[in-house]
Amino acid sequence: SDVYKRQTQSTWGHTNKNFVVLNAVENILAAPKVIKKETPATEKADYGCVPKYLQRIKDQINEEYESIRAMHQKEEEEEEQKRYELSSEEVEKLREGLQKKWEAVNQEYQKITHISKVDTQELRRRKEECERQLTQLEKDIASLSKPHIFVDATR
Repeated sequence: SDVYKRQTQSTWGHTNKNFVVLNAVENILAAPKVIKKETPATEKADYGCVPKYLQRIKDQINEEYESIRAMHQKEEEEEEQKRYELSSEEVEKLREGLQKKWEAVNQEYQKITHISKVDTQELRRRKEECERQLTQLEKDIASLSKPHIFVDATR
């Protein structure tokens, strides 16, 4: 049975070759490697040019800027349409209406000031309110005396 085992044993991986010597001889006899000489970057055709991907990104950014500018311009045009000048007839109607309101508030104010004693808080509050309204109406009438009156409907 010992003979049988010895005959059936595998000799795989066992060889008499000296791979180190074979490898050395093969490398010594091999032709030298051909090294490609690379041309300098300064001699290439695209030297100094902007790369295509950067140009593409730059174009995209410019398109976005243009769309933003167009949106802003459109908004400005819409706001310009909401601003307009009042005609002289409209200004005159406004001035007359403010004058009538001023006269009505002034009458109420005169009634309050003829009272000899303004002793209640209600009378004092009404007098102060009339004074405030009169000064505001006078400012509004003065602003309507300008030659050109523009209305801003965006506010």
